[in-house]
Order: sequence, then structure tokens, then C-alpha cells
Amino acid sequence: MPSGDSDRDQWEYYLNISGYIVPHDRSYASPIFSADRNHIHLGARYNYEDNETGSLWAGYNFSVGDAVALEVTPMIGGVLGNTAGIAPGYLASLTWKRFEVSTEGEYVFDLKSHAGNFFYSWMEVSYSPMEWWRVGLVAQRTKAYHTDLDIQRGVLLGLTMKRVDFTTYILNVGWTDPTVVLSLGLKF
Repeated sequence: MPSGDSDRDQWEYYLNISGYIVPHDRSYASPIFSADRNHIHLGARYNYEDNETGSLWAGYNFSVGDAVALEVTPMIGGVLGNTAGIAPGYLASLTWKRFEVSTEGEYVFDLKSHAGNFFYSWMEVSYSPMEWWRVGLVAQRTKAYHTDLDIQRGVLLGLTMKRVDFTTYILNVGWTDPTVVLSLGLKF
């Protein structure tokens, strides 16, 4: 069997911990774990949809293209904690040379109250001048903390060494007090 086939049959794991430094609100950490094998995507998140709220996810990975690569993962999740509900969601990215556009989103159907239904979104556009670093723009809509902006936007700077990724996001600069997100990811 060619090595490429055996690589696809292996589980790939990703652990990310993002620390949110939020002005005039509680700062917190949001751990995310995912496992992928072929088309299977499994995930777990905490403090992502809301504070003191966890979620479990299952999805199906699609990918097409080499020079221009598109990856899409539709998902379904269960949310439990301060917010409880069911959430259809997605992960998607489009890569061309050193440019990447990525987005993830979900719509939480709150089982406690329809007024708690919520669309969450995170989007990035980045450029990698070299393999080990990237710069770009980021935007998000979240319920985990509150600012004067419904959609927050900012800049990002990411560094990668082998299987470790560290990215700093600075949101809301120039619009309101900035929120800083420090994100550490590990692939194994």
C-alpha cells in the first residue's frame, strides 16, 4: 500500500487553547480538541459558544483541488452548559499559494429559549510570506463575551514551528477597547 494511503488512514489530532483577554469583562480560556481520519471529523469545545458551555461535534470532511485547495466540513453539534442546544455548523478553507481564507460558523438553536438562538462566526484572511509565519485579518461574532461591536474585526500574526502554532489576534483596535486572543495549537 502506498504511504499516502496509510497516511490518510491515520487519525490526526489537534489541540488548541485560546486565551481571551477581554477589557471590562472576564478573561477566559477556550480549549478545542479535534480528531480527523479520512472523511470523519470529531470535535469538542469549551467556552466557545458561551461561557461555561461545552459542545461535542461530528462532521464529514470534503476536499478538492491541489493548486487551489478547498476543504469543507459540514458538522452537527450538541451544546450543554449556560447555553444548551443543537447546532449545525461548518468549517471551510480555500488555499492558493501562500494565501488562505478560512471560516467556521454555527447556528445554535437554544433549547431553553428561542431568544437565545445565535449565529457564531470566525473568519480569517491570511498571507504567509514564509512557511513559518503569517499575517492577516480576522473577524468574529460571538456570545462568549460582549463588546460594543456585534461583529469584531482585527489583525493576526501567526508563527509555526513543526507541529506547534502560536497566533496573536488583536480585535477592535480603533473602534473600542481592544480584545487580545493568544492561541496555541498542537498537531499530533
